[in-house]
Amino acid sequence: MSAENPTPEAAREAGPRPGRLTAAAALAALEGLALAVGGVWMLVEGFAGDPDDRRSAVTGGITLIVLALLPLLAARGLLARRSWSRGPAVITQIMALPVAYNLLQADSVAIPAGIALAVVALTALVLLVNAETTRALGIRGPGNASKQPPQR
Repeated sequence: MSAENPTPEAAREAGPRPGRLTAAAALAALEGLALAVGGVWMLVEGFAGDPDDRRSAVTGGITLIVLALLPLLAARGLLARRSWSRGPAVITQIMALPVAYNLLQADSVAIPAGIALAVVALTALVLLVNAETTRALGIRGPGNASKQPPQR
């Protein structure tokens, strides 16, 4: 491989982790943690509280805890400079935007949560598609793949 197209391993060994990559990982971890906390809260309410529908509360809590795994695994992968981790991190941010929009449409205390979620998701998206982050993860864009001679 040439110096222009480093392997993912070479990109990881090239130097310290860029701040943008660390910030993107922190935001993904924050989202994962928030999902896990929300899931545990729903489970506790389902078992100990007086929910309208206990089964829905328990199912919702388990679902949130399982969904928390995606951003948490992505955050860990980003910190370890694994190229695969950007995909799940981007998907998490894209999934968060409609949730933020719905929270912004509420006439309640959910509006500040919607604003915070939108800011976090958009910030993380910008950090994840940044060229410095892409290089640090060893991701090559279109047209940058090593050219193979045509096979006969």
